[in-house]
Amino acid sequence: MPLRRLINLFRNKYFLISFAFLVWMIFFDKNDLFSQYQYHQEVNKLKQERDFYQKETEKVAKDLDELTSNPQKLEKFAREKYLMKKDNEDVFVIVKEKKEE
Repeated sequence: MPLRRLINLFRNKYFLISFAFLVWMIFFDKNDLFSQYQYHQEVNKLKQERDFYQKETEKVAKDLDELTSNPQKLEKFAREKYLMKKDNEDVFVIVKEKKEE
């Protein structure tokens, strides 16, 4: 009896068309399951990058605000980043060597 129902199911044209459509959509379509998974992974990666760059932008905006409002911070920044100095000063740069493994 169950075998007979299964055979009748496969003879049904609506079932066959629905099954063919489902197989086509899962494996052969432009937006198949594998492509959808890749798109989902790419969206997650782009969201992480967006969050990272938003944090970096906030940090840079904060630093810019501090540099434009505080002359001592500006001088410290110029000395540390660009090795600037006053006329009567000497600058010594100390570089730590990395241990070789």
